Amino acid sequence: MKYEYFTVLLIAFFFPFILSFSREINFYKKPLRLIISIGIPFIFFIAWDVFATYKGHWNFNDSYIIGFNIINLPVEEVLFFIIIPFCGIFTWESLKYFIKKYNRNIN
Repeated sequence: MKYEYFTVLLIAFFFPFILSFSREINFYKKPLRLIISIGIPFIFFIAWDVFATYKGHWNFNDSYIIGFNIINLPVEEVLFFIIIPFCGIFTWESLKYFIKKYNRNIN
C-alpha cells in the first residue's frame, strides 16, 4: 500500500490533536514549549537521517511511501519526527493532568 506510512502517522496524530484542545488539560496554551521540545530533537534526528540515508545505512521502501521527498527524505519520515513527539508529549501532559486530578479526588 503506497500510503501505509502516511496513514499510520495520520491515525496516530488524529486523536491526540483533537483532544489537545481540551480546556482541562490546557495543552494548547503552551505552544512555545511544544515547538522547542519538538524542534530541537527534530533538527538532530533529521540531520542524522539525511546522513544515514546518504551513506546507505538505511533506505525507504517505495512501496509504502507517497514519493514526495524533503531533503532526500520521504515526507512521511519528516512528519514522523513531528507527529510522534507531539503524541508523546500530549500523552505525558494528559497523564500529569489525570494523576493530579485523581490525587485531588483521593484526598
